[in-house]
Amino acid sequence: MDVKTVAVIGAGVSGVSSAIHLRNAGLDVTVFERGDVAGGVWVYDPRTALEPSYPAILPSVGDSPIFDSLLESKDRRVRRDSPVDQDFSYLKPRLNTKDLEILHAPPGPCYQGLHNNVSTPEMKLRTHDWKPDTPDFVPHDVLATYIQDTAAANKILSLISFRTRVTKVEKKGEKWEISTAKLIDEDSEKEVRESVQFFDAVVVASGHYHAPNIPDYPNLNAWKTAFPARISHSKSYRSPAPFTGKNVLVIGAGVSSTDICRELGGVANKVWQSSRGGEYDLLPSMLPDNCTRIGAIAGFSPLASVTELRDEDTLTGSIVLASNDTITNIHHIILATGYHMSYPFLSHLHADDTLPNQASETTLVTTGQASPTMSRPFHFSSFKQWL
Repeated sequence: MDVKTVAVIGAGVSGVSSAIHLRNAGLDVTVFERGDVAGGVWVYDPRTALEPSYPAILPSVGDSPIFDSLLESKDRRVRRDSPVDQDFSYLKPRLNTKDLEILHAPPGPCYQGLHNNVSTPEMKLRTHDWKPDTPDFVPHDVLATYIQDTAAANKILSLISFRTRVTKVEKKGEKWEISTAKLIDEDSEKEVRESVQFFDAVVVASGHYHAPNIPDYPNLNAWKTAFPARISHSKSYRSPAPFTGKNVLVIGAGVSSTDICRELGGVANKVWQSSRGGEYDLLPSMLPDNCTRIGAIAGFSPLASVTELRDEDTLTGSIVLASNDTITNIHHIILATGYHMSYPFLSHLHADDTLPNQASETTLVTTGQASPTMSRPFHFSSFKQWL
C-alpha cells in the first residue's frame, strides 16, 4: 500500500522531527499533541498530575483513566482486571475547568531545576541550529523553546493539532483509525469534542515519562492513604522548597533520583537514597554530603493507628529494608521508581501480565516493558533520539 497520510502522536522532539522529515518526503502529516505547546518532556508546568494509584495501575490503562471513562462515545472501557474503578461518570458534573484540563493533558515530570545531561551540540537537530553561544548544558525552558523554534522554522506548526488527545488507534482494513478528544473553548467554558480520522501510517512519539511505576510494596497503599501529602512520585516533584529542614527518603537511584537528591541536599535536614543495586543506578559519590545511600526497600510497617500530623511531625511507622534494617523519623517519601511504557490508545496490544520473553508477535508492551517482538506496523520514536 502506498503511504500518503501519516499521523504522528506527540509533539516533543521526536514528534516534531518525524513530522518535518515526513513532510519533506512529500507525505500529508497530522500531529496530535494533547498539550498547548510543542516541547514534550521539557515543557515545565507548575501544576501536577492527579496522584496515581498505589500500587500503579496497569500499563494498558495509562495515566488518565478518569478522563477516558468520561468520554461520551468511549467503547474501550478500563480493563476489568484494573484496580481502578470502572465508572467515573459520577465525577462529570463536579469537574471544573482546571480538573478537565489536567485530566485531558496531565502535566509532565519537568521540574524547575531540570537541565539536559547530554550536551547541546550532541542534541542539535539537522533541521535547525541552536542560537549562537548556547551553552552545552541549559535549563529546560531553553530546550523546550528550541523544539518550538524548530517546528516554527520548518513551518510545521500548522500541522499540529494542539490540545488533542489520542484515545484509540485501531487498524481498519488498509487504514488506521485514530480517535481523538480535543479540548476546546466554548462560550467561556471548556468542552471536549471527539472525532475520528483515517491514516495510512502512524508514528507513536508520545514518550514514556507519563505513567508512573509505583511498586507494590507491602503496606505502601495504607501509608499513602494515611499520609497522602507526604508520599509522592517524582513526576510530581517541582522544587526542593517544600522539603526545607525535613528528612526525606528518595526511593530509586537513577538519574532523576540523584538529581533530586542533589537539589534536596541544599535545603533538607537529611536525605536517604534507596538503591536496589541496578545497572542504571548512579554512583553514591554523586550524592550531597547530607545524603546517605541505603539498600533496597522491602516494605512498610503496619500502621497501628493514624493521627493527623503537624508539619514538623515525622511519619509514624518504619520503612523496612531488604537487609531487615529499618528507617524511621522520615517526613517525606519520594518514589523515583520510573515509569511504565504505556500506550493506552493501543490497549489491545498490551499484555499486562505477560513477561517480555513470553510475549506473542502481536504484543507491544508486557509488564510495563517493551516487548522484544515490537509490532512491525508501527514506528516508535523516542525523544531520547535526536534526529
